[in-house]
Amino acid sequence: MMKIVFVCVGNAGRSQMATALAERERDNRGLDIEIATGGVDPTDSVHDDVIEALQEEGIDISDRKPREITPVDIEDATHVVTMGCSVEQFQPDGWSGESEVWDLDASDTGAQLDELKRRVSRFFDDLSEEER
Repeated sequence: MMKIVFVCVGNAGRSQMATALAERERDNRGLDIEIATGGVDPTDSVHDDVIEALQEEGIDISDRKPREITPVDIEDATHVVTMGCSVEQFQPDGWSGESEVWDLDASDTGAQLDELKRRVSRFFDDLSEEER
């Protein structure tokens, strides 16, 4: 099974938004993909503005908590997307998945959400191409 992991520093903003959008994209496309998230230095809670922005999209993540990413989370991942950190910080030895870095402006939640919607949709389009 394919597994995608979204990682940022605090796991309170960008990676939480990307994960929620990817879950919605996966479900809308009827795909069997595992999605996980974490941070290299997780904060205590998901940012309120992130929760509010996603609620406006019809997505509720109010029950989610930031968590630390570990090599175990990555060992069976086929794709890792990092935002503000590097996969080398937590990847296990011998990991052979694909990774990419999404550079996002960390200041404006609304702009980040719009950009993440575009990137997640394009990412899933690319996955569909890979499957063919």
